Amino acid sequence: MTKIIPPRTAFLAYVGLILFLTGCDPSKGAYTQAKETTQQNMPPVNSEEEYIMVTTFVNFPMYVNHDQAAFIKWGKKMGVKTTVLGPTEWDVVAQIAVIEQVIPSKPAGLLINGTDPAIASAIDKAVDAGIPTVVYDSEIPNSKRHAFLGTDWYEIGRLQGEALVELIEGKGKIAYMGLVGQTNMENGFRGLLDVVEKYPGIEVLGKYDSKGSTENAAKITADLIAAHPDLAGVCGFDAISGPGIGLAIKEAGKVGQIKVTTVDWEPEHLRLVREGVIDVLIGQKRELFTWYGAQFLYDMVHKTNPLSEDDERAGITNIPYSVNTGLLKITRDNIDLFQQAN
Repeated sequence: MTKIIPPRTAFLAYVGLILFLTGCDPSKGAYTQAKETTQQNMPPVNSEEEYIMVTTFVNFPMYVNHDQAAFIKWGKKMGVKTTVLGPTEWDVVAQIAVIEQVIPSKPAGLLINGTDPAIASAIDKAVDAGIPTVVYDSEIPNSKRHAFLGTDWYEIGRLQGEALVELIEGKGKIAYMGLVGQTNMENGFRGLLDVVEKYPGIEVLGKYDSKGSTENAAKITADLIAAHPDLAGVCGFDAISGPGIGLAIKEAGKVGQIKVTTVDWEPEHLRLVREGVIDVLIGQKRELFTWYGAQFLYDMVHKTNPLSEDDERAGITNIPYSVNTGLLKITRDNIDLFQQAN
C-alpha cells in the first residue's frame, strides 16, 4: 500500500532538506562565516614585537629558574621577542632606573617584578606613556598598573603557621625570619602570628632579618639554638632563609628535633626536605604569574576579547585587574613529583 504525503508536508520536508544541505555546504551558510571570522580575527605574529621583564635581581636563581624561564618559554610559543632586564644584585633603586630607561623605547608591554612600593612612580610613568604594564609577584597597590598577578602573602604566613603548629603539637619556642620591612614579608609575618597567638603553649622568640643572606640566616639560627637549646621550630619567609636555617640545624645535630617550614622550592630546598631537615615548603606558583602576566600584555596589545567598541576610550582593559595564582605545599609525602619538575 502506497502512503500518500500531503502537498504541504512534502513542501516543508523539501525546504528542510535544502536548509540542511546548505548548512553542511562548506561554501555557504553560518559555518563558513564563523570560520572566516575566526581567521580574520587571528592577530599577526610579529617577531620584532618586544615584551620586557624588569626584575629586582636578574641573577637571583629563583627568578632565573621560574619567572624568567616561563617568560622566555612564553615568548617562543607566541613568536615574539622577550627581554629580561634588571640589576645584578638586589637593588630596588636600580630597578626603578631600568624601568625609566626602557620607557622611551616603547616596548609592546612591560612585565614588572613587584617587590617594593617605591617602584610605583616608575610604573605610573610607563602607564602614562601608553605602555601596557603588568605587575607580578607582590602587589604595588598605589600604582596605575593595568593588572597584578601574584600571591597572597598573608596566606603564606597562615599556612606556615598551621603547618608549624601541627609539627610542634601546639607548644614550644619558635622564631621566624625574612626580609624585615618588605611589605609582602610583613603580611606573611602577620599571617603566621595570627595563627600561633591562638596557642598559649607557643612562645614566639622574635622576628629576625635574614637580609637576603644564607650566611646570615644560618648565623641567626645557630645563635637561637645556642640561646634556646629547646627551640621547637623556625619559619623562613624568603628564598634564602630555608637553606640557611637548614645548614645551622644540621651543624647543631638537631635534624628532626627542630621543625622547619619555609617558602619556595628551589633544588636546595627540595634536597633538605628529602633529608628531613625542612618539614614543609609553601611554594608560590611563580611560572603562572609570569606566563599569564605576559599573556595579559599580549591580549592588551592585540585587543583580544574586547569589551567595547573602543576599550581605551571607555577607560577599561580587556584583562583581569588582579589574580591570585595560589600556593602549593611540599612535604616528604609528595616531593618526588616536584623533584622531577626541577
